[in-house]
Amino acid sequence: MNNPDEIRDIVIAGGGTAGWLAAALFAVHMPNVRVRLIESEEIGTIGVGESTIPPFLGLIRKLGINEQDFIAKTQASFKLGIRFPDWREKGHAYFHPFGQIGRPIDGNDFYHCWLKAKMAGHGSELQDFAPASVMAEQGRFMLPFKASQSPIGTAAYALHVDAKLVAQYLRRHAEAHGARRTEGMIAGVGMTPDGQIRSLTLKAGEVITGDLFIDCTGFRALLIGGAMGVGYESWADQLLCNRAVVCQTENAGPPPPYTIAHAQGSGWRWRIPLQTRAGNGYVFSSDHISDAEATEVLLRQVEGKVLTSPMIVPFTTGIRKKVWQGNCLSLGLASGFIEPLESTAIHLVYRTLDFFFRYFPDKSFDPALQADFNRRIHADYEEIKDFIILHYCVSQRRDTEFWRRVTSLPIPESLKARIDVFRASGSLREVGPEELFRSPSWYSVYEGMGVRPSRYNVLADRLDTDDLKRLLDQVKPALDHFVRTLPMLQDFLDSFCPATV
Repeated sequence: MNNPDEIRDIVIAGGGTAGWLAAALFAVHMPNVRVRLIESEEIGTIGVGESTIPPFLGLIRKLGINEQDFIAKTQASFKLGIRFPDWREKGHAYFHPFGQIGRPIDGNDFYHCWLKAKMAGHGSELQDFAPASVMAEQGRFMLPFKASQSPIGTAAYALHVDAKLVAQYLRRHAEAHGARRTEGMIAGVGMTPDGQIRSLTLKAGEVITGDLFIDCTGFRALLIGGAMGVGYESWADQLLCNRAVVCQTENAGPPPPYTIAHAQGSGWRWRIPLQTRAGNGYVFSSDHISDAEATEVLLRQVEGKVLTSPMIVPFTTGIRKKVWQGNCLSLGLASGFIEPLESTAIHLVYRTLDFFFRYFPDKSFDPALQADFNRRIHADYEEIKDFIILHYCVSQRRDTEFWRRVTSLPIPESLKARIDVFRASGSLREVGPEELFRSPSWYSVYEGMGVRPSRYNVLADRLDTDDLKRLLDQVKPALDHFVRTLPMLQDFLDSFCPATV
């Protein structure tokens, strides 16, 4: 039975990764809806981050995309986690892996078993038992699900991608499923008397009407901010970095299977190796270093020949006060921005769309749906924001004004509660069942940054300490030995999914 109030026409304003990801998802999952995307060749794509997290692989599979083909055509490479040099203190580095760390021992959380042994003098490190960390350290790779019963079976992986090639790939996929593209600059937004968007007027004069409008116009937020008047909640007082300088370089040697997030005097520098090149950027605080100085620091440290001129990207960390308002949903930079330290930008686009499908409205755009949706998305942004702040607030660095300032900021109560609970008992204070960062992530950053609880869980005392040490002494070399049998990442790429140039 046809419902006259069903949404039939979806208009997406803006392309890039966010726009074409939305177009692909609507076209694939809602084949009876007309999907039209408006973008202009005059507006370029801002490739602030080209790194993903494991849920991204689930997304492309849901779209019916062949992973091997996607990797080759986006010149992507594999990512097992993130290496963090100089965050805890200069000269120290730690790794945040994807996937599990160890396995439960007699029903006990592995972290607490390891902590019990560590407190009894065992010489291992936590990441010795994370398959992704061991593979990353050796520069080797294998698809974990191809070896599910092996020591690396609990690892996970993501991708380093070329943002422009991803947008092009998603465009082809969306258009193959019926989405239409219109070239043009948006010159005006027509509104109804009750504050809904009625139409978009292009520079050439064409007027495009729709039922639902998706704002993917980047930081301009042309629809949600400009036309709908929805304000922005700034978190600039909690995260000081507000600019990035970015450039691309040739690869200097085979790409490692991880992102590098290297702490600097006034922020941090990323290096994201793809098959054919590397993405580089310095995320910094303009209160502590100038654009020119940040650019000089970045160019001095990059490896390989510089391929693109450095570009400055200003941003304000925060979130739109309402990501969904009336018949307008904002995505990507139009909805909010958190510095890409944990590579969450593309994930937030998909996460927002995933929730929107759950709450998908009709033309009445029920306010109750909007309110609960906005609450859930705000909670996701808050979780990621707190996790990013964790990297800064527990640092022992005091060597520059930036680090003295960032470590003296008040810690959000939501994060402070997590840290306090962990310090007291090693327990992780989970706020909800759908949190992005699970226990291996929190354990890795806590341990990497030198935050260790005063005691392990009492249930671990059911295990004999000497037996536990012997078990760890068996597991660590077994994992290390197995990883040494795997191909180097470059060899795996060459044989499985070489880049299509």
